[in-house]
Amino acid sequence: MRKGHKVCTVHWLGQIDYLRAWQLQGQMAAEIADGKRPPTLLMLEHPHTYTIGRRGQAGNLLWDKDQLDALGIQVHEVDRGGDITYHGPGQLVGYPLLPLAAPDWGQQRIPQADFVGYVRKLELGLIAALAELGVPAMTRDGLTGVWVAGPPSGKIVSIGVKVDHRGISRHGFALNVAPDPHYWEGIVPCGLSGVKMVSLADYLNPVPGVAETAQVVARAVGSVFDYDMQFETFTIE
Repeated sequence: MRKGHKVCTVHWLGQIDYLRAWQLQGQMAAEIADGKRPPTLLMLEHPHTYTIGRRGQAGNLLWDKDQLDALGIQVHEVDRGGDITYHGPGQLVGYPLLPLAAPDWGQQRIPQADFVGYVRKLELGLIAALAELGVPAMTRDGLTGVWVAGPPSGKIVSIGVKVDHRGISRHGFALNVAPDPHYWEGIVPCGLSGVKMVSLADYLNPVPGVAETAQVVARAVGSVFDYDMQFETFTIE
């Protein structure tokens, strides 16, 4: 560890059910707020899942219950920002649980500038990771997430976050490594009509594995937030 630098623990969880990961975020965020756990980054995959954020519109879920059931897709309304998105095998999901509030914060709402700045830093970290992997990426004015100019052009990273009442970040980002693109057909991704979702598999051959990609992303995100990233095994009970 570099002298004077903060430590963030990184856990690779493999594939885990969405609600179990959500519960784990809440448990760990409380421990971080109480000083019982260092800042933590959870890296994982989910089974086929659609999540609808606070700004989500029902009409952006295009498949009916029979179609969802036939494909084994779970649907959850969640407390992050943003609209609807897809999670599934072949997609790297990262949940940074970081204390963002100042030490004298009065447990009110975190200032909007700090919240937006946090999202911008996530984008920068993911752009750096993609560059290291060999895929130049960028942000787009007025839109959250990370994009590739192409060809093909499209959105490769979705971001949806919240900061809880104790100033700990929740939820996070989803980077498409090599998911089945069919599942994007069931939604209007992020509520953006006409958006094309792309993945590392569109640009790299061979494409890295999700766990391998997680190592690169964790280091890049840690660098942006000035954390020394410590990778530790975590067993889900």
